[in-house]
Amino acid sequence: MTKKNQFWRGMILGAIAGGAISLLDKHTRERMKENVQNTTTKVSYVFRNPGEITDKVKETAEKLKTTVKQVSEDISYITDKVEELRELTPQVSDMLKETKETFSKSDEELLLEEVLGEDERIQ
Repeated sequence: MTKKNQFWRGMILGAIAGGAISLLDKHTRERMKENVQNTTTKVSYVFRNPGEITDKVKETAEKLKTTVKQVSEDISYITDKVEELRELTPQVSDMLKETKETFSKSDEELLLEEVLGEDERIQ
């Protein structure tokens, strides 16, 4: 045999020996017995009821598909709102600047603009 084959053979034998030694503990043996019985019961149930398992898998896949679709729609909605905000932000910024300028002007400047505005409307 080649060294590679001996390595894997040694690994397998070591795993078997380790498993056998661990079974010397009574608690470990009892847990393993329970696990093997539970697994056997579940496997035999699957073999006896393949249609039910198939239906559950299809149902889960459909739920997953619906969830992915909903998340996709939510992401699309959020993306649209972010784009609207990007477009709206410069307009709001301009309005805020104009409002600030209006409130920061003195009464005389406002009166002067009002008078000049009326003169322009008359002409």
